[in-house]
Amino acid sequence: MAEASEELEKLPFDEALRRLEGIVAQLESGNLSLEDSILAFEDGMRLNKLCAGKLAEAEKKIEVLVKNASGEWNWNEMPPEKN
Repeated sequence: MAEASEELEKLPFDEALRRLEGIVAQLESGNLSLEDSILAFEDGMRLNKLCAGKLAEAEKKIEVLVKNASGEWNWNEMPPEKN
């Protein structure tokens, strides 16, 4: 179940999310032993962290089309999230 960090980092977001959803389904089924549940949970947490990181990365790249005061369209970087 556990994959090397380098292999996980190479996963596209969609594949990582698909795997995470599969792990959630396995855990929710209740058919895994305690040991297998713990391993699946650990894998799921790694995939969750990977997916969250990829989403944060994508969010930084999003550009927002904004109309300025003179009616022209401008591309602006998405403003940073305020904490």
